[in-house]
Amino acid sequence: MASITIWHNPQCGTSRNALALLRAAGHDVQVVQYLKTPPDAATLARVAAAVGGAKALLRTRGTTAEDRGLPDADDATILAAMLADPILINRPVVIGPGGIRLARPAETALAVL
Repeated sequence: MASITIWHNPQCGTSRNALALLRAAGHDVQVVQYLKTPPDAATLARVAAAVGGAKALLRTRGTTAEDRGLPDADDATILAAMLADPILINRPVVIGPGGIRLARPAETALAVL
């Protein structure tokens, strides 16, 4: 069976739902709690590019992103902020043989299978 990875925040309902959908589909999922184990710069840049750029991966709700002007910043600035403060990374991100998706809504996670 193909390898599936989810960047997961157990406090997030959408993230919990995406993980449950993947497991219900019979997949063994590698769970990365990205707030505890953030991605490195190269991985973050690759994932951002795959989901439509750093702005697409930026979490604004419940963060300081807007106060910091990040929605209007360039990708390099956004990625640097995410590396310094991983709460700015939107979740869940699901990585599998069918690609990389920001699983919002949770059902989007199934697209990587």
